[in-house]
Amino acid sequence: MAFTATDVKNLREMTGVGMMDCKKALVASDGDMDKAVEWLREKGMAASVKKAGRVAAEGMAYAAVIDGVGVVVEVNAETDFVGKNEKFVDFVKGVAETAAKQNPADMDTLMACKYLDTDLTVTQQQQEMVLVIGENIKVRRFARYAEGVSVPYVHAGGKIGVLVNLETSLSAERVTDLGKNIAMQIAALNPRFWDKSQVTQEVLDEEKKVMMAQMENDPKMANKPEQVREKIVMGKLNKFYAENCLLQQDSVRADVFEGTVEAYIAHVAKELGGSITFKTAVRFEKGEGIEKKQENFADEIASLVKG
Repeated sequence: MAFTATDVKNLREMTGVGMMDCKKALVASDGDMDKAVEWLREKGMAASVKKAGRVAAEGMAYAAVIDGVGVVVEVNAETDFVGKNEKFVDFVKGVAETAAKQNPADMDTLMACKYLDTDLTVTQQQQEMVLVIGENIKVRRFARYAEGVSVPYVHAGGKIGVLVNLETSLSAERVTDLGKNIAMQIAALNPRFWDKSQVTQEVLDEEKKVMMAQMENDPKMANKPEQVREKIVMGKLNKFYAENCLLQQDSVRADVFEGTVEAYIAHVAKELGGSITFKTAVRFEKGEGIEKKQENFADEIASLVKG
């Protein structure tokens, strides 16, 4: 029986085992999915296969700087309770350290890396954690910056992890407060863009279209000449930038600096006598985009009674 790349991917999702081992299992079982699962279990690679199908949308987002390398990771679990478990938190931090030190190119490479000072891969250590904790656990994503100065921020014990990357002539210690305040801004407001220069013409055209339609439906605005409405739209676009672009947003730390984030960066650079440029950032929110299963307790009890 032949098998496809999709079969390998599906087997990996079912078992949490690496792609190459899943391929070996399908080859050994002649493409039969059930036999491949059994083969992996017999090899001790998929002892937690039943748990692997359960939705893991809780867990922890974590950011850190390790030996000058900035890294942010998200590791999911099934319940918020496990997200606070000391062993789980240590595992998350270990994944971050592995990513920082071994510079994996992508998720598959990370999962194949040796986990810290062990002989186990990250995938195998993940499986160990599933067995120890008793829940489906999954390393979901990571980002890593080796260049520039990175500043991490973890919000609400791991609900959101943010990593800000700056280019600066100053030492990391001198720009840490600035970086942390920018990271807090990103955590709180989740801007769509870093700078207005990143806003595409397509997005601008859509915003203009919506604004023009709103004025046409407003009795006070509908009779105004089109060129007047165009000027009003241009003014409203500045508000769009201020709401959606990090550098054009007003600083949420008004107690530190009143003005936009880009003005805040320029102010700190001048004050410290160096150059500071915001390069990029990553914001991971745990469970973001994962569809959570809605449990109906009454229906579950009713089905048990009928059974």
